[in-house]
Amino acid sequence: MYRVAVSRLRALEHHARATRYASTSVAKRSSGGFFSWLTGEQSSQLPPLDFPLPGVMLPPPLPDHVEPGKTKITTLPNGVKIASETSPNPAFSLGLYVDCGSVYETPLSFGATHLLELMAFKSTTNRSHLRIVREVEAIGGNVMASASREQMGYTYDALKTYMPEMVEVLVDCVRNAAFLDWEVNEQLQKVKAEIGEISKNPQGLLLEAIHSAGYSGALANPLMATESSINRLNSTTLEEFVVENYTAPRMVLAASGVEHEELVSIAEPLLSDLPKVPRPEEPKSVYVGGDYRCQADSDKTHVALAFEVPGGWRQEKDAMTLTVIQMLMGGGDSFSAGGPGKGMYSRLYLRVLNEHQQIQSFSAFNSIYNNTGIFGIHATTSSDFVSKAIDLAIRELHAIATPGQVDQLQLDRAKESTKSAVLMNLESRMVASEDIGRQILTYGERYALNH
Repeated sequence: MYRVAVSRLRALEHHARATRYASTSVAKRSSGGFFSWLTGEQSSQLPPLDFPLPGVMLPPPLPDHVEPGKTKITTLPNGVKIASETSPNPAFSLGLYVDCGSVYETPLSFGATHLLELMAFKSTTNRSHLRIVREVEAIGGNVMASASREQMGYTYDALKTYMPEMVEVLVDCVRNAAFLDWEVNEQLQKVKAEIGEISKNPQGLLLEAIHSAGYSGALANPLMATESSINRLNSTTLEEFVVENYTAPRMVLAASGVEHEELVSIAEPLLSDLPKVPRPEEPKSVYVGGDYRCQADSDKTHVALAFEVPGGWRQEKDAMTLTVIQMLMGGGDSFSAGGPGKGMYSRLYLRVLNEHQQIQSFSAFNSIYNNTGIFGIHATTSSDFVSKAIDLAIRELHAIATPGQVDQLQLDRAKESTKSAVLMNLESRMVASEDIGRQILTYGERYALNH
């Protein structure tokens, strides 16, 4: 067997040498180079690269600078805003955003936004849930809904040739939800399952606890429905919540990748009959601070040290400063390999994770809202190292606030990483559409990238 293998190997070596010499000799005989030999041509020379080929018309060259698409906004007489920007992509993303979230809930409607998120794209007064699914699948679309403390978002992504169908389905699902009893009860069972799963997500549980302890007022409302609120939630609760909050001045239809005039011509008849009612005053939240302890199914201890960021997004300079600070501090877990704000270059990774093996994760986080926000450090460690982890978090926050503790190289890297993260995210049409909608809800306009 060994001899057979050796003889086959020698035969392969002989064949390789013969092939190499043969290809070399062929290449020498053909003065046209490898391409001529490959195509069988016998041309004595190839045409120069700057010589135009006969019968080939070259397209005009692109300009040195291509101006990005500007956001256009149209406000309908009833207050609904329609905003969009163009894009050369064959697909486009559409979103209907509502200035409504858990901050607008009352004790009778706690958990309504959580349930509305799950009820998105279910049966309407015009379509069954099955028909909606079929229509979305027929054009290869993708739909999604998201609920936050201050805003609701419903998005639809597909090829722009289907824009009329997409706009009509999206508006129908948001405006004309039927809230059938059996569908509501089915989603309430999912809410119960999610409540059971939250104990396995310590970070999510901790973020809810921070809001509950830190705020008095609207931001203390839980984003996720609680067990006590499930019994009060039903189709009537959802209908009343939508009628009260899904009003024209609080809606923005945003799109990325379409001509604005065409979008307005399609959407205006579907949205212009919404009642024009005064926009309510935003619910108040007061930061009071405090501490909160909760039990999770985990063999590790999760702890967060956080404080208020007054002003929120509407104090944009402070919000941007906070974003750079988070990128500067960074952090991650023991296996962070890199990426903006993470990995070996961030302060928390170099100064904490590299020095203390007892800590599994240590990272800066923030949750910013219209008029306030939360910034802090989250740590995961063993129970006997919790007090030391808190001391380290305090040390790092003090270091950031101490002159001379952050050198210019670190600061410049954090600034550039923040810019890169923003710009690279906005290359996604879905992110761009969401950015348009949420900025208009917050600022009443969409700031350009240069700003």
